[in-house]
Amino acid sequence: MDASNARRSLVDKLIELGTKATRPAADASTKQASQQKFDELVQATPTPALIQTLTFLIQPGRLPPPLTAKLLGVLTQIPLRPDGVRATAEFVFSVHPSSTVSSSEEATPQKDGANITQEALNMAAKMIAQPPASVAQDLWYRTIAPQLYALLDGEDGPELMKVAAYVIGFGILGRKQSGALGSPGWKAIAEPLLKPINPSLGVQPGDVLVDSQEPGGIVDLSKPAVLVPAEQLAKALHRLQALLISHPNPNLSKRLLHSVILPLWALGSWTTPKPQCFERFCQPAQNLLRIYLKIAAGPEGLQVLIKDLFYNGNIDPNKRWRYESADAHDIVVVQPRGLVGAASSRIMWDAIEPKVNCLIDLIKSVCSEGDIAAIFSSLFADWFATNSGGGDDGDIAISMQSGADRPDPLTSLIQINVLQQMMDAFPTQIASRSDSLLQLVEPILKKATDTVDDETLPVALSLLNVVVTAPSFQKARMEQELIHSIEASLEQLGSGQSGDSPATARNLALLMRYRDELNELDDPSERPSIPTQRQLEDRKTYDLALSYITQADSPPPVRAEGLNLLQSLILKDSPTLDIPATLVLMSSLLQDDEDYINLRVIKIFTQLASKHPKTVTKELLDHYVDVNERISVDVRLRFGEALLQVIERLGETFTGDTARQVAEALLSTAGRRAHKPKTEEKQKKDEHLRQMRQKRAEEEWGGQVPDLADDETEQDLADKELLTQIVSGWDSKRGSEDIRIRASALSVFAIGVETNLPGVGPTLVTASVDLSVNILTMEPGVEAGILRRSAVLVVLSFVRALNKAKETGRKIGFGLTDESQEDIKRVLNYIVETDNDELVRQHARDVVESLDNWKIGSLISEAQSSNSALSRLAGLSVNPGPTILANQKTTRPRIEEIE
Repeated sequence: MDASNARRSLVDKLIELGTKATRPAADASTKQASQQKFDELVQATPTPALIQTLTFLIQPGRLPPPLTAKLLGVLTQIPLRPDGVRATAEFVFSVHPSSTVSSSEEATPQKDGANITQEALNMAAKMIAQPPASVAQDLWYRTIAPQLYALLDGEDGPELMKVAAYVIGFGILGRKQSGALGSPGWKAIAEPLLKPINPSLGVQPGDVLVDSQEPGGIVDLSKPAVLVPAEQLAKALHRLQALLISHPNPNLSKRLLHSVILPLWALGSWTTPKPQCFERFCQPAQNLLRIYLKIAAGPEGLQVLIKDLFYNGNIDPNKRWRYESADAHDIVVVQPRGLVGAASSRIMWDAIEPKVNCLIDLIKSVCSEGDIAAIFSSLFADWFATNSGGGDDGDIAISMQSGADRPDPLTSLIQINVLQQMMDAFPTQIASRSDSLLQLVEPILKKATDTVDDETLPVALSLLNVVVTAPSFQKARMEQELIHSIEASLEQLGSGQSGDSPATARNLALLMRYRDELNELDDPSERPSIPTQRQLEDRKTYDLALSYITQADSPPPVRAEGLNLLQSLILKDSPTLDIPATLVLMSSLLQDDEDYINLRVIKIFTQLASKHPKTVTKELLDHYVDVNERISVDVRLRFGEALLQVIERLGETFTGDTARQVAEALLSTAGRRAHKPKTEEKQKKDEHLRQMRQKRAEEEWGGQVPDLADDETEQDLADKELLTQIVSGWDSKRGSEDIRIRASALSVFAIGVETNLPGVGPTLVTASVDLSVNILTMEPGVEAGILRRSAVLVVLSFVRALNKAKETGRKIGFGLTDESQEDIKRVLNYIVETDNDELVRQHARDVVESLDNWKIGSLISEAQSSNSALSRLAGLSVNPGPTILANQKTTRPRIEEIE
């Protein structure tokens, strides 16, 4: 009872001091003293207890309006307390109506983010991310930022890390007023994550955060000044990675990573890092780099990296900084000092190969076949333009250029290394754009016939060899004028006698001459057809989407972008889509616990259903019914939600075999006859283990195990026992179907009835009404309340569908007889009087009322229809039709002109 007394005491003190501080008749000194004591009490009270008490006190009508407003002001500022963000989030998760618990948790309060639903997460994000009017935005975000960072570090568990990422990504940076560049939210949340990685974003000229000092406090000018220590840099990388992976938002990823791409490349391609250094700095940088290149930059971003392969900081004289190894395991950001920094910024020539290898690995992980070909073509064109003489007098022109205009030897060396590595690693991908590559090779070969010592010739011949020997190359499909020019250049080059190039040219000339003849030896039926440009683009998009979704190391933002690409193909009705494979992939994704991904997957199911209703509904039903008992209840409920939205999307097209198969499966699932032997066996094992643990505990205690929980009132214990009974009753008993699944099946069936009643048909509708009535009468237990609610809704949906058909004048061919109506009303009236669930009773009243209204409306409609069609009036034939004599000829109305 101590905890209960403490709560009552806190309530009394808050009311007493708050009343004194807000009483209009009190003098100023009394108000001030009471306000000070009130503030001290609020500060001394633990945050969770304060939230519960304030939430109780601000309920409408409980206290005078001035005191309620004061307490509400305190409640809205809870996130500003040192532990306010976490306490606010956990309180919302514990009391939100959508939060659920399993029977194993025995209705205990939620901790560490357990059972967090999307609805509760939205509410918590709004309460934390949106400051009240009484607090300035910059103060609010500066105060909650350290708390969000602490949760983002993951020390309090992965669930709360996701909560922090959602609050930042959705609640703060996802809103224009708080997340735009330069806004208070951006300055407090985003800049502290980005500045340690790229100090150019915030460091002013001459700013030094930490000086390199000796122990005696003397500044050593021979050492660079440390701008960002290793620990701060590692934390920034970890937090940025946690934010983008825990809250997969492609647009947010683009905005945050755009300004740190080159710094991330410098860290991700660090030469020969130690294992600890790689884990803390290089690996997070590589992950972030892949995210950005996949969802935002593509080939253009990789070309930027090629041009700045040795980027290691800002070389602007006013804001110079660079990365540097502090010891074997750390990387720091330093500000070079004068000539010392200039001397240490020289390129390490032996680092070219490791950097190029890292670049090739990055291209493998983020680029599609088309992207690789585009990168190679662009790089090859740049290299040739840089190294060609520019015409017949090219050698002379280059020799007379000033030093600043001459080709950079380092750039040329990097380009040729990257080109060679790409030709070795991606020959098939490069050859996929044979037409554009031949256009690049042709001027080089033509120029080489006049310039014997041209250094570009060996590279051009190697590239031509890659193109011509590719299985997909067919000379007849190429531009013939281009082919003839290349063959002529090869013949001329092959006539030379010195070096290896003439022999290579002769071999390539022979291969090109007989290339199509070799293809003709193959079976013509095995030759691939020529795809259209749209098919090529769709195939590229489809392959890219699958790679984003299916790669094991794809972070959530990249998977979300893959779903966006797949959705674009669905909306275009692209023939490239493999519908069965896509459905299998979506089903596997729906079994993951990523709400952001699940919502997109369900939307893709609904879009596919518009063109392939039978295939989509079959896939969803197979997982929802789960005959093989391989899927958890939560996952099956997700498939039920997807099925519900598909039915709503189909509308009046929900008919025929599709509607019949869905309705039969749902009614079979909702019935009591389902038996799951694997589930029953597992339940027996769990019960045996529970009994063994209980017996061991009783032996250790020497009797019944005491309840060590806090003192609770009898009402609290009764409520807890009732809640535990309800939740534990949901689980299946003796291998029967779970009550939550049965209730879900009835709810989905109700939506199907209301969506297209004729499509479901009279037989299945009758069976559903009979099943619902039996559930209402035969399963009165408190744990079956949710099942009875769904049963009542089936009948209500049927009545609504009948009423809708009557109002729209749609003929459905069946309805409720008077006898059936009376039977249903009799059962429902009994439920209204006896059921132990208030919501079931309310639903039953609504159905009875709807039945009465529908019956009255039907009678009025019949009376009006019987009197509306008049055939005769006294003295006037309105439509004599049959009275006209058979031998009389009828004439059509005729219009005559009268003068």
